[in-house]
Amino acid sequence: MRFAARARAAADWLMHRFDLELRRYRYTLEAQRARFLLTREIDVLLDIGANIGQFGRSVRRSGYRGEIVSFEPLPGAFQELQRCIRRDERWTARQLAVGDRDAPIRIHVAGNSVSSSVLPMLPRHKAVAPNSSYVDSVDVTMCRLDSLASSLGVPPRSVFLKLDVQGFESAVLEGAREILPYVQAVQTELSAVALYEGQSAWTDVASTLVAAGLGLACMERAFTDPDGAHILQYDALFVRPIDGAGGMLR
Repeated sequence: MRFAARARAAADWLMHRFDLELRRYRYTLEAQRARFLLTREIDVLLDIGANIGQFGRSVRRSGYRGEIVSFEPLPGAFQELQRCIRRDERWTARQLAVGDRDAPIRIHVAGNSVSSSVLPMLPRHKAVAPNSSYVDSVDVTMCRLDSLASSLGVPPRSVFLKLDVQGFESAVLEGAREILPYVQAVQTELSAVALYEGQSAWTDVASTLVAAGLGLACMERAFTDPDGAHILQYDALFVRPIDGAGGMLR
């Protein structure tokens, strides 16, 4: 028992010393998402804000073998995305932004690429992530998901919707009102503080999803101040419950 206690104390010291956290994988958002994709009959995963394919690669590693349609408007990232998917017959990519209207739009290009957004970046974001500052802008084509519904086969196919749109979440959901009833789950960012000018409040995003019949299944921190004192952004998974059993996965 003394050895076990010393081992636990040593492990606790190491975790604290190197700023680490030990969690059961089964309770992580990634594990819950993987379980949902494997147990629900998801016909297509819509990957909005795909960048260079990080999310698609993650769900493939976790066992999802269904269709993926990725949307990425930035030319450089889209080229990398195309290279990523070239050997995957069930993964396609479209060079489009997604929002609340069908029209050209200008996107600000961030130095780290992943923080690029339609919206102006606020000083708080630049202060905590200097490499995210804008370095360019590009005009792209934006479409509503509802306008693409027939080409995506929705309805009748059931959908997993992933949003990584840097504050533009409410606009994407506004342009997807017709297909939301066929969406079985949404993974999205929720910002605890404003990082972009005019961005969606996390309460508005959550309220829209709850009103569409989805419930919060899992949430974990995604972006914090360098000192770890403030959580700036969460990743959240909302799912459509079975038989009114509530939003949590079972």
